[in-house]
Amino acid sequence: MPQLYCKNLTLGYDGKTVISELSFSVNAGDYLCIVGENGSGKSTLMKTILKLKSPMAGEIITEMAENEIGYLPQQTAIQRDFPASVREVVLSGLLNRCGLRPYYKAEEKNIALENMEKLGISSLAKLCYRELSGGQQQKVLLARALCATRKILLLDEPVAGLDPKATSEMYKLIAQLNAAQTTIIMISHDILAAVEYASHILHVGSQSALFFGTKEDYLKSDAGRIYAGSAGDGNA
Repeated sequence: MPQLYCKNLTLGYDGKTVISELSFSVNAGDYLCIVGENGSGKSTLMKTILKLKSPMAGEIITEMAENEIGYLPQQTAIQRDFPASVREVVLSGLLNRCGLRPYYKAEEKNIALENMEKLGISSLAKLCYRELSGGQQQKVLLARALCATRKILLLDEPVAGLDPKATSEMYKLIAQLNAAQTTIIMISHDILAAVEYASHILHVGSQSALFFGTKEDYLKSDAGRIYAGSAGDGNA
């Protein structure tokens, strides 16, 4: 059974339908990029997967528990100025495991440490989060999301606002996590990065542009030829 199966989903907000009759599945180890124009429903779909919104029709089928899904949302200006240490921010990804317990167990502290080491940010542990660069902050939030999951990561524009070097580092880290069998579902405006790193593409928008399949098949599709082609020409 797939880790996640979305069946005949219709999604929208404020009474407006943005996605109709959408079906796709995500298997363990997949790297799915969700692409499409602004307003096409990408973030609405992710919020629905996270159960932050209800679908207008259709269903999402999964056997995963909440502590098996990690989420890295887009940051707000207020969040970038959060006055906590890097270690505290990463540890907060384990809060779901604590329940009503007001402290972290040694096992949970070790998980945070392992994830910081995995992403190369152990040396930042005692620094204040708001004093970090944008790229460093995203690595911290990625480590936090890893603490919250055992199986699947949902990433909403994880390289937004980053410089080219930090963007490249973030894409490589995500690819490494996927190679280690973490399933990735990522919203991206970067078509070229999507077809470089992803195993599957979900293109949402108008019915004529709707596509779900492997990246190889995407590049052969009408949507892939138009969008990936224009991005490669520098026009997107």
